[in-house]
Parts: sequence; structure tokens; C-alpha cells
Amino acid sequence: MFVTTSVVQVSRGAVGYDNRTVLRSVDLTVTSGEVVALLGANGSGKSTLIRAALGLVPLRGGSVHLFGVPATRFRQWHRIGYVPQRLGAGSGVPATVGEVVASGRLARRGVLRPPGAADRAAVAAALTAVGLADRARDPVATLSGGQQQRTLIARALAGEPELLVLDEPTAGVDAASQEAFARALGAFVAGNGTVLLVAHELGPLQPLIDRAVVLHHGEVVHDGPVPAPAGHHADPGHDHVHPHAAVEPPQMWNT
Repeated sequence: MFVTTSVVQVSRGAVGYDNRTVLRSVDLTVTSGEVVALLGANGSGKSTLIRAALGLVPLRGGSVHLFGVPATRFRQWHRIGYVPQRLGAGSGVPATVGEVVASGRLARRGVLRPPGAADRAAVAAALTAVGLADRARDPVATLSGGQQQRTLIARALAGEPELLVLDEPTAGVDAASQEAFARALGAFVAGNGTVLLVAHELGPLQPLIDRAVVLHHGEVVHDGPVPAPAGHHADPGHDHVHPHAAVEPPQMWNT
């Protein structure tokens, strides 16, 4: 008998900033092998929910478990690859694409141990997966926004995680990068990976999605099949290549 395992479980999660409530008693469960999309309008709490699940913002109420372990006691961070919205390394940081991707191995091998053959192979495979093998020696600052996002995904993949958490990976990037994301995620899922992603629009990622969780004003209003697009997103030829900056509170890092 096949038994599914909970990878992420948020129970009655609540988050607030000053006098503003962002998440209201949210329940979310992601099981092993699932691809779950968090959908909703700007400011609905999508990004805050995944940050709370990863311990990057504090809960005001409720609880989080990762791989069955309370998040406050979870230490196996090499099992999780996190891809934020923006690289932050393309604005003057003198790092190459390969160096950024190689940093994704640190949680697995440790800071003090030098990289070995397995590390180099994982980095090469991750670069190939996102179509950037030929840019490994290039400075990150020379890449387009879409290529920088591919670099982030490669960094996460290089760590060989069991769970990928992605925050709007295709927002405002070119169609070629969106297709590259879809191929890389498809290969990850085919290898029994689990994915939790935030999206405003799914575009080429939609065929990969098993379940959609829709938030509205900090509450879950739908948990099931991907809803049909509405409004201008349903128009023929809508290309899903325009930015949707999340209107979220300032990040509160407590790592």
C-alpha cells in the first residue's frame, strides 16, 4: 500500500505585521511528489505563506511541520531548495554564474569541506537543466532578468533537494526562460521531487501542477484543480510575460 508523506504542513497559520493581519488561520498540506501552486491576487498573502512555512517570517499563531518535524526543530535544510523572486546578485556583486550555482551545495556538504567531484557534477547538471551551461564563467551581472532567475533555480537544484519552493519564478521574465523553468521543473518532478510555488500566472508551468491553492485576503478560498483563467488572462494570445510585483509587507528574516 502506497502511503503519502507530508512534506509541508501549515496548520491554522497566522501572520501579521504591526496592526495588519496578512494570513488568517491558513491550512496547507503538500505531500511527497506533489506540485502545488499558490495562486491569488497581489497582496493576498502567497509569498508570506511560503516564507512562514520556511521560518523566514514568524507565525503569530498556528504551527508548521517540515517533513513531519516541527519547523522550530527542523535542521535538514539540504532537503529544501528555495528560489526567491529576485537574485539580488546582479547589481554589482562580482560572482560568476557557476559560483552562484555552486553555493547551492553548501547546505549539503558544509562550509568547511572543499567541493569534490560529486559537487562539481551536481553544479554542471543543474546548469544544463536550466540551459545555462555555456554561461558558467560569465558574471551574473551580465545576465538578463530571466537568466538570473534560471541561475537561482540552478542553485537550488544543485543542492539536490527533495522539495523546491519557488516564489513567482516566471514573473516578468522572457518566454524562453519560462520554457526553461518548465523543463527543469518537469525533470525534477519526474525524479520524485516535490514542488511548492507561488504564481500570479502559471503559463508553461500549468501542465505540471497537481493542485492549486488560492488565497484571498489571507485566507484559503480554493484548494483543488487549477481554476480557469478569468478576465484578460483568458484572452487568446495573452503571453504571461509581464511583471506582477507582489505587494507584501517588508521581509522579516529570523534565521
